[in-house]
Amino acid sequence: MIKLKTAIVFFLLALGASSFAQEKGAANDPGKVFKFLTTGFSVMEKDEKGDWGKWSELKPASIVITLDTKKGRILIYSQEVQLYDIINYEKIEENDNDVIYPFTCTDDDGRPFTISIITRKKQGNRKQLYITEKNTVLMYNIINYPDKNIEVK
Repeated sequence: MIKLKTAIVFFLLALGASSFAQEKGAANDPGKVFKFLTTGFSVMEKDEKGDWGKWSELKPASIVITLDTKKGRILIYSQEVQLYDIINYEKIEENDNDVIYPFTCTDDDGRPFTISIITRKKQGNRKQLYITEKNTVLMYNIINYPDKNIEVK
């Protein structure tokens, strides 16, 4: 599990934030907080028959998201703060189009679901965060926060 955490931290460092990449040894330190900023969001829901509908129109959003690898949680600072505990760092998936870093998480209800950070390789390495619950998928377009990552002490 430590190796998987290290791999995820390394991925986040490689996302293109030069401040992350310049910090020596950061890829091997799982005690970091990484900040992202959303630029837009969209939602998809299941209908009455249980079939997935269409994505909603992409709406602009400027929300801070943190990935805290020391405390094992993801925080989304929307109107209502969303706190997700990471219960498992899943296997990294990669294909010709995407690199997917999935996390099994729980919220206040304790039900497991997946949060994924995806880099779209053929779209200029555009990054997205997906929250995939039973009947809803919430997608945020994200960029690295324009500030240096914060070390957790």
